[in-house]
Parts: sequence; structure tokens; C-alpha cells
Amino acid sequence: MHRFLTGLIKIVLASLLAGSLLSLLGITVDNILLFLGLTPEQIWTGLQSAGAWASPRILLGAIIVLPVWLVTYILLPPHDG
Repeated sequence: MHRFLTGLIKIVLASLLAGSLLSLLGITVDNILLFLGLTPEQIWTGLQSAGAWASPRILLGAIIVLPVWLVTYILLPPHDG
């Protein structure tokens, strides 16, 4: 858990540094979206479409993966971690 939090903090700090640098250069999210020819609504619609596509597949896979993981977790001897 400690490694995860450390990694998360590093990502947040790197993002803050990169965002500050881009802001100093006058680059904004609106400029990037305009350059790419996208609107925030198009991005939101794309994220919703991706979620609608992925969620049933995740649930379907979980029907197999979770019971296999649970049986493996129960039957394998504990290890020193």
C-alpha cells in the first residue's frame, strides 16, 4: 500500500509540474481541444460510449475470474509477504 501511495503522490506532483509549465507557456485545455478538433461534449460522449462497451465485458469476465481467484486464495498456503 505504501508503494501505491508513493507512486500516486509522484504522479500528482509530476502532473502539477507539467501543468504549471504548460500554463507558463500559454497552453490551455481549450487550446489543445481546439487543435484536436474536439469539444468537451464529444470527449464526454466518447467516455460514456467506452464505459457502455467495457462494463458488460468486465462483469462477464468477473463471473469467471473472481471465483477462480477466490478458490486459489483459499487453497494456496499463505506466503510471507
